[in-house]
Amino acid sequence: MDTREPMLEMFIFETFDMIEQLQQLIIDSEKNKRLETEAINEIFRIMHTIKGSSGMMMFDNISNLSHTIEDLFYFIRESKPGKIDYSKLTDLVLEGSDLIKIETEKINNNKDTDGDFTLFIEKVKGFLKLLKTYDENSEDSGNGGSDELVSEEDVEQKYYLSTDRVNSNLNLFSATLFFDEECDMENIRCFTVVHQLKEISEVSYYYPEDIIENNDTCEIIKKQGFKIFFKTNQSIEDIRTLLMENAFLNNVDINKFYSEIEFSEQFSKKNEKPQEDIIKSINNIVNDTNDNEKVASKSLSYKQSLISVDVNKLDKLMDLVGELVISEAMVTKNPEISELQLDSFNKAARQHRKRLSDLQDVVMSIRMVSLAPTLTKMNRIVRDMCKKLNKEVELEIIGQETEVDKNIIEHIGDPLMHIVRNSMDHGIETKEERLANGKPSIGKITIEAKNTGGEVWIIIKDNGKGLNKDKILKKAKDNGLLKVKENDLTDREIYSMIFLPGFSTKENVTEFSGRGVGMDVVTKEIEKIRGIVTVDSIPGEETTTSIKIPLTLAIIDGMTIKVGKSVFTIPVTSIRQSFIIKKEDIIRDIDNNEMILIRGECYSILKIHEFYNIKTNVVNIEDGIVIMVEDQGKAKCIFADELIGEQQVVIKALPEYIKKVKAISGCSLLGDATISLILDISEIVNL
Repeated sequence: MDTREPMLEMFIFETFDMIEQLQQLIIDSEKNKRLETEAINEIFRIMHTIKGSSGMMMFDNISNLSHTIEDLFYFIRESKPGKIDYSKLTDLVLEGSDLIKIETEKINNNKDTDGDFTLFIEKVKGFLKLLKTYDENSEDSGNGGSDELVSEEDVEQKYYLSTDRVNSNLNLFSATLFFDEECDMENIRCFTVVHQLKEISEVSYYYPEDIIENNDTCEIIKKQGFKIFFKTNQSIEDIRTLLMENAFLNNVDINKFYSEIEFSEQFSKKNEKPQEDIIKSINNIVNDTNDNEKVASKSLSYKQSLISVDVNKLDKLMDLVGELVISEAMVTKNPEISELQLDSFNKAARQHRKRLSDLQDVVMSIRMVSLAPTLTKMNRIVRDMCKKLNKEVELEIIGQETEVDKNIIEHIGDPLMHIVRNSMDHGIETKEERLANGKPSIGKITIEAKNTGGEVWIIIKDNGKGLNKDKILKKAKDNGLLKVKENDLTDREIYSMIFLPGFSTKENVTEFSGRGVGMDVVTKEIEKIRGIVTVDSIPGEETTTSIKIPLTLAIIDGMTIKVGKSVFTIPVTSIRQSFIIKKEDIIRDIDNNEMILIRGECYSILKIHEFYNIKTNVVNIEDGIVIMVEDQGKAKCIFADELIGEQQVVIKALPEYIKKVKAISGCSLLGDATISLILDISEIVNL
């Protein structure tokens, strides 16, 4: 089992990754109403790879299903049929990819792969037969099609001959495989190739031999390539094509032997290689010779520029960096040395702080992943719902290269899915409704991701019929969800009611909505990562849902303030300015609440000591400090006793007993061992 585990992990990871690529390729082809040669080759390669790797791992049902789709695209590639039902083809490929994904998830959860794909395989074969019929008719009428059709039997014979079909007229080959420099786990990939070749040939010998038992063989393969000797009735062109379908394979050198004696002598010499020569070979790879030490070292460094790392190790590394930040603060903010004149110490501390900041930036960059895979999944949702709801919708994705922390991206997939589904079901009208209202027949959903400072915004906008404010209020009343007077609610607050648990304006329950579940997942998941969701709408025109999430969950730059004996931290990105005010700058509104007049604008004041009932001697506003904070265009002034200063803080989760305290998003341990509560500015500006 120990030798199987890394292979299994690689199989699961690569299969999930290839399924995502496959789905995007086929959806793009359906949109364009054509299959580009590159797309056909890539889909064929994906299915061929999944077929080979699943067969090697003994997941026969996945292998058979992949083989069937591979046959379909082999026919499309070779025969170039003139008529293809792209919608039907896309349905089949997506259904097949879903079945493979379900089985792979079972493998990932240590369950048996017991799916029966007989009906699906027959469906694909039926479609292939239909394609051939179209092609034959097209050829008979002289309207395109290939000059020579490849039959289903020919497709199977191309690459999938079993060893009992290999006759005495065999070609004798040796092949040396060289992988891409960013490839890793070369030994396992070579084992896949050996298994693949055994389907069509008699494999006589390969070197290195112990590719599964010995991970050091990766270095030999990187340096010398992987050599394999085999007998087959396939041509050299067929073998090259077959081998080059493997992922990360850079080049293949194939030699043909014309006598059994010459063939046997070659791999016999390899097989009889003295043990000391093998050891010497390995040592020469691991320890570069003195003559080319610099060149080899540089080459090895480049080859290792891309590696796979367990995400748990990255989490541990991030935790350690967080502890270093706290330790650094404990040293530099130590009250026993803060009053001393230690110029050399202060200089060293500044240098240490800079290096620690560099380390933090590097670790953070390692954890950053692109939003592209998450956003492109929405294409599938829009495509499927268009067919089921009989709507025409275009999806535009902007800024998919935006990156966020790995832990954050795990929480935004489901919220995005629910928002897009809601736009498709409730927002975008049918073609007839849009034309009747003077709109283009094709609706549009735009998903935009952008990085602004220490935050990431994901904005989902549709040009549908907008939200009905009166209908939302009525439904909220009927369900007992309206807790305040209608007149006290802003439009945004009314629209945000669609995220309440059990809320739905749909009269009838459908496959996509009406049960009052789903949209509440949006706020729950986004709140877990300290994000916020807002909704704006123009009735009859559009609805815009904005998600604001932090760039990272781990460390922030914060401004620490003191109120009485309590300490709070404000994220620096939320601070507009801080100042001391005079009594004459204070005005009062009609409710006698204190406000500050700054540059002709009035800002309300949140007195922290009053809001949290904290005892302090600083109660007059002119005796303390005022910090103006801003979020989403809204601003508010916070009154505190004093500013302690700016420092990096490591965000920790709140203890259960204070999780319900308003406007607190987390806590942090400061350098002097004081616990600081982190203020949630997005909530404060809306108080």
